[in-house]
Amino acid sequence: MMKRWQKTVLGIVTILALAAAYIFWPQGVWPFVVNLDELEAVNDNYDVVIRRDSFGVPHIFGQTDADAAYGLGYAHAEDDFQTIQQALVAARGKLGVAYGVDAAPNDYMVQLLRIWDVVDEKYDTIPPEIQAIMQGYADGLNYYAALHEEEVLLPELFPLSGRDVAAGFIHRVPLFFGLDGALGELFAETRQGTVSQKEIGDWGLEIAQSPISNLPAPVKYGSNVIAVGPTRSANGETFLAVNSHQPWEGPVAWYEAHMVSEEGWNMVGGLLPGSPTITHGHNEHLGYAFTVNSPDLIDIYVLEMNPDNPDQYLFDGEWRDLEVGEAPITVTLFGRFRWTVKQEVLWSVYGPTVRQDHGVYALRYAGMGEIGHVEQFVRLNKATNLAEWQAAMREGPLPMFNVGYADEAGNIFYVYNGRIPIRTEGYNWEQYLPGNTSDTLWTKYLPFDELPQVSNPPSGFIQNANSSPYRTTIGEGNPNEAAFPATLGINDTMSNRSLRALELFGGDESITADEFYAYKYDMTYHPEADIVQIVNVILAEPPPDDADERAAYDLLVNWDWQSTPDSTGATVAMLTLYYVLEAEDTHMSVSNMTGGEFTAVSVQNSFSQAVDHLLENFGTVEVPWEEVNRLVRGEVDLGLGGSPDVLHAVYGEMGEDGRFHGIAGDSYILRVTWQPDGSVSSQSIHQYGSATLDEVSPHYADQAPIFVARELTPVWFTEAEILANLEEEYRPGMESGR
Repeated sequence: MMKRWQKTVLGIVTILALAAAYIFWPQGVWPFVVNLDELEAVNDNYDVVIRRDSFGVPHIFGQTDADAAYGLGYAHAEDDFQTIQQALVAARGKLGVAYGVDAAPNDYMVQLLRIWDVVDEKYDTIPPEIQAIMQGYADGLNYYAALHEEEVLLPELFPLSGRDVAAGFIHRVPLFFGLDGALGELFAETRQGTVSQKEIGDWGLEIAQSPISNLPAPVKYGSNVIAVGPTRSANGETFLAVNSHQPWEGPVAWYEAHMVSEEGWNMVGGLLPGSPTITHGHNEHLGYAFTVNSPDLIDIYVLEMNPDNPDQYLFDGEWRDLEVGEAPITVTLFGRFRWTVKQEVLWSVYGPTVRQDHGVYALRYAGMGEIGHVEQFVRLNKATNLAEWQAAMREGPLPMFNVGYADEAGNIFYVYNGRIPIRTEGYNWEQYLPGNTSDTLWTKYLPFDELPQVSNPPSGFIQNANSSPYRTTIGEGNPNEAAFPATLGINDTMSNRSLRALELFGGDESITADEFYAYKYDMTYHPEADIVQIVNVILAEPPPDDADERAAYDLLVNWDWQSTPDSTGATVAMLTLYYVLEAEDTHMSVSNMTGGEFTAVSVQNSFSQAVDHLLENFGTVEVPWEEVNRLVRGEVDLGLGGSPDVLHAVYGEMGEDGRFHGIAGDSYILRVTWQPDGSVSSQSIHQYGSATLDEVSPHYADQAPIFVARELTPVWFTEAEILANLEEEYRPGMESGR
């Protein structure tokens, strides 16, 4: 039973993948069995008003920070209650109850990682004012549940508390840096990596021979952040582009909101389901944005077990006892019939540990045991200057992310943030590690002030698009790569988006607001991008004899390397790329199309498949890109420009109709401008609209036509602006149009 269960944990990669972990889960409503009167009573504890503008975006005005968080919980629940519940059910370790056995690996993971042990042990260390914010958000969800019992997913989830909010962050954050993939490796049929030995010699050679390095690269969606200071703008402005690329639906899809309190909170931007704060955006004084980075934050250890005692492992010459426990996993089999099984969970000096036929493995990852995520985000939201913002970054637990920053004083700043372990030299830390020595047990992180960072460079701009911190800008001011040892695992790759950003912003010494906007929506591939190399492989061959392939070949000859809506060459190139990525002999990543591995044969075969695809689905090879690249939302079906790894990034999933249906990429975009006098204004767009799940709402897809036209809508930031563009105003529980 144990081994059969462990094999199902491979489903973690599917169930918890950041792209769309919970998007297509089946619907289900349970009878509501909690005390409605008790949940309804929480509304008396909060003083908040929700003002929705003409796009349905909620501007939440609370007397206290906790009041604002309460209003956010309620307003977001109006638009996306199911997804928020799914995120919190996952953090509770109850997905198996809600969705059956296929979702149960998540629940095993929650117990294996001891998420609730961390919450129970450390929640009371969170400052009371932050606990009040977390509880306020939970109460907003509780009150909505009490008024909408038919929408409740799992009755025992309620009442929620601030502890659920904390658990949600502990559960979700490690998935951003690939913990689900590492767990999936451990439950494979065979060992997936070789064990590094100290003093291995040629480190680069060992990496190349490692089975881990030969696994297919994960598909990532990527993100952009760009800031331009007053020395490079045309009129002394400071510009910031907040442009994370996320899935368009599901637990990591952006939701736009504006939070205001009389305790100094005034932040607008994007957040994810289950968050009581704005994740990134801007306040009156400053703004910031995240992109995913890829430091080495996870290590896998192979334990040396005692042949006379299977629950002991060797560590520094002595046998140590594993902490052995059982995790009760409850699943719903059919109807309301549930079944509970108990599965082994282990813990070693390194952390969570699993036993397999091919070995006993331990995991250690950055941020284990941390609980201060909400406090850090609140401090970032409420910072008023660079020093306060840096202090919040320095003292918080966020384990990863590139972060770009700009402010009213004209400062621009970039940091390759991470809780990056300080590791012993001499091991290949990209391989598995011997789990029998304290040499491999890291306990400290590189201090924030020693991370790669760029502050007010002479060039006057910074950018990052999931790329190397060593090429953040042009000229002086970039971090010195030689100062950072390989054991830190800092990635040095360059995405097409970063290469183009360096070209565009580095080639213009007087950037206007219109140019900043235009550069962000660039749809061009750099000569080093893989798609350029792929097309060049095709064009290096003589023109095909087949008439249709010759016509497609000619489209590529004349292609300008841009994925504009009217481009026919882009259509042939993108479909060829699609089939290249489908082939088994490529390790390319869609979001970082530089340096991929492909053969001339696979490219030619993919080109032929692309031609066949166009003929079968469109009757011709000369098809504008927007006819193939689509945004589909209910009855809305619109043509798109943009494509993988351009600054206007769009990632599609092939539909049965032979067209790409957009699923990720540019989603919530925020452009911020500070004038020389310090005044701030901004514009934003969401790929759909504010009504995430309400198909009858006018805001279900009202921003989609604006999005595909690559335009932005005004962000109404002051109370006067909000009131002048008000659609409705109400308190939680009062009559509203939603």
